[in-house]
Amino acid sequence: MNYSELAFTDAIKKIQERLGSRAAYERMQKMTYVDGLTDNETEFISHLDSFYMSSFGENGFPYIQHRGGPKGFIKIIDKMTIGIVDFTGNRQYISVGNISRDPKVSLILLSYPLRARLKIYAEAEIIEIDENHELYEDLRPQDYKFKPERMMIFHIKAYDWNCPQHITPKYSIEEIQELFEPQKQYIKTLEQEVKSLKEKLFGK
Repeated sequence: MNYSELAFTDAIKKIQERLGSRAAYERMQKMTYVDGLTDNETEFISHLDSFYMSSFGENGFPYIQHRGGPKGFIKIIDKMTIGIVDFTGNRQYISVGNISRDPKVSLILLSYPLRARLKIYAEAEIIEIDENHELYEDLRPQDYKFKPERMMIFHIKAYDWNCPQHITPKYSIEEIQELFEPQKQYIKTLEQEVKSLKEKLFGK
């Protein structure tokens, strides 16, 4: 699994050569090989609540779609495979239609709080729920209200991490509440101590 070999086509290599970055990327390409997802990628993916997917349409244009759910809705099936339950949305089915013709997709998995971005080349597979109930039970999110339509499985061909440059940190309400929870607990403890001291000094 070598991301550079898949990503750097002849046209891209010519541009790199002209602009002076080819030598560095050529060394990287020779040295880089990853045998599937590591613990680092697995941990990162397991905490995400969204990702972006690009598929290729018959009209000659790529189509980019945002996919979201609860944290952990992207499931690790094995070190070469991830999957999701495809929830009911606007029922345009552009991505599903594109994938039925050409399974090649690109995924961007982005964490704004961590300022981290994982790029994945994959081949997508559409599986209907009644075709594999056992897989559906493994993929479906727990304690989350949704209407399922199908499953999407992504067979990973290559991946790479992007630099954090230009990623502005952003936090959800839940993440902000989690960050401030220790402070809230500390304030509660102080308030209780103040109350106890007042009772000792002035009585009830």
